[in-house]
Amino acid sequence: MTAARRRLTQQDVARMAGVSQTTVSLVLNNRTDADVRISQETRERVLRVIRETGYVADPVARRLAERRNRILGVFSYEVVFPTTSADFYHPFLLGIEECAQEVGCDLLLFTGARATGARRIFNAENRVRLADGCVLLGRTVDRDDLARLLSEGVAFVCIGRRDDAGAPVPYVGADYPPAVRELVERAVGLGHRRLAYVGLGEGAESRADRLRGFREAAAALGVDGIHVPVAGRTPDDLLAGLAEAGTTAAFVEESADSVAIAHAARERGLVIPGDLSILALGIPAHPAHLDFTGFRIPRREMGRRAVELLTGVLESGGTPQELLPCELVDGATLAPARG
Repeated sequence: MTAARRRLTQQDVARMAGVSQTTVSLVLNNRTDADVRISQETRERVLRVIRETGYVADPVARRLAERRNRILGVFSYEVVFPTTSADFYHPFLLGIEECAQEVGCDLLLFTGARATGARRIFNAENRVRLADGCVLLGRTVDRDDLARLLSEGVAFVCIGRRDDAGAPVPYVGADYPPAVRELVERAVGLGHRRLAYVGLGEGAESRADRLRGFREAAAALGVDGIHVPVAGRTPDDLLAGLAEAGTTAAFVEESADSVAIAHAARERGLVIPGDLSILALGIPAHPAHLDFTGFRIPRREMGRRAVELLTGVLESGGTPQELLPCELVDGATLAPARG
């Protein structure tokens, strides 16, 4: 049996081209600095040997020289692959993967899983420094983790706006308040005067931002805007509360609640949007046969931009913070208020 072919090295290329290994390295890295003096004839001779031999630089050696692994980490505070969460996380992951490939980096998924309790980045077997930097995903992110990442100088970017954690946090998020305000303006323009925000409106910054946009718009337009919390309430309970308050347009925080309320309304014989307009503050991926009016969260774009910002942090530092606009969707669940 023939012995396995030995891997070609830079020393081999240097010997065949009649130059030093340093010269080969400079040519491979396309160094053309003023202090790098390599004649065009020598450069072409090295490149010819590389082409003829099919030499490929050792990625481990190159990464050691750069002091980089060219590996970006992705850490999620929730499980991302089961079908119950796939609709929410898939666009983020798609954007992350696309951009990582474009910038020539591999991805490493961190779980931080423990036998009990919530996920945390830092634990007894912390491996986050295996990556050059990390993209953080999660509806809610542990504040202590953020503070430690900042204090230890770990390069990271959050997907989703984050409040300070002892210092400003780098993030790319969705710009919710303007999108919510425009939807409120559309509803008021169609005669709605009793509006309700249906959702938690607290906890995660994304929820607080949406509720803030709703309240600011309702106050500016002089209409009634109430908050209907969802915790511990069934869709039927929510519908009953909306009816009791005389609500004609419901602004629903979570896509799953938009779908559940629409289903419950149909079972009660209510017409959407004739009897109740529903505006989804994050169009669901599978809208259950309803073409919701509302907006789409730019999840794929946020994933891509997170990687772009992270590569910038790795190159030059800084604390980037960006908000991307949401895409408004006309849909078919907003109609003029009756009466």
